[in-house]
Amino acid sequence: MKVKIKKEGKQETFNLIDSWSDVTLEKWAELIALEETTKSEEAFETITSMSDIPRKLVSQLALSDVVGIMGKISELQAKADTTLKNLIEIDGVEYGFHPDLSDITLGEFADLEFMIKDGIENNLPEIMAILYRPVVEKKKGLYSIQAYDGDLRLRAGEMKQMKAEDVQGALVFFWRFVKKLLLTMPSYLMEQTEKIVEETQTRTLQTSGLGSV
Repeated sequence: MKVKIKKEGKQETFNLIDSWSDVTLEKWAELIALEETTKSEEAFETITSMSDIPRKLVSQLALSDVVGIMGKISELQAKADTTLKNLIEIDGVEYGFHPDLSDITLGEFADLEFMIKDGIENNLPEIMAILYRPVVEKKKGLYSIQAYDGDLRLRAGEMKQMKAEDVQGALVFFWRFVKKLLLTMPSYLMEQTEKIVEETQTRTLQTSGLGSV
């Protein structure tokens, strides 16, 4: 996507990301973290990372240009394809989303629960490394994934290359599963878990790291 900026009587054209699919998990996590900064810093870093506009020029942009560019980026995210992708490929390796979350093990859920409490925005690569694992077999439209071993370091590094929209799709699907699971939990545990889920979902899924200025 092209953006035109007028400076000192001259109009220059720069490149902005073409779609939200250009944004990786790693980049999205950085954008989410910017919500803890000032609005001006958030806008500065977002525009810098999402375009080829020189950092020096970004700081000299008129507020009207900043608002326009941030608006375009927000529009791209709104158009993102956040449907669940059962299969994804990273560096030639095929990863599959957990085929049946109802069969998730206590160990898997315990690690997910810990990371959610710790702050999902701080553990996105690790969470995706639990939900997505290398495909070991495919047959007649079905697939099986590598057994969970709790060692997330290597896979978490790979997951940083996931598309942000694929991460969002996986999170939405996972939240729906958790909400159904809550219905079968004892009341106290349900209340505590639901509180965590709602707070985290609000921070992560309903925010984009692209606040207005």
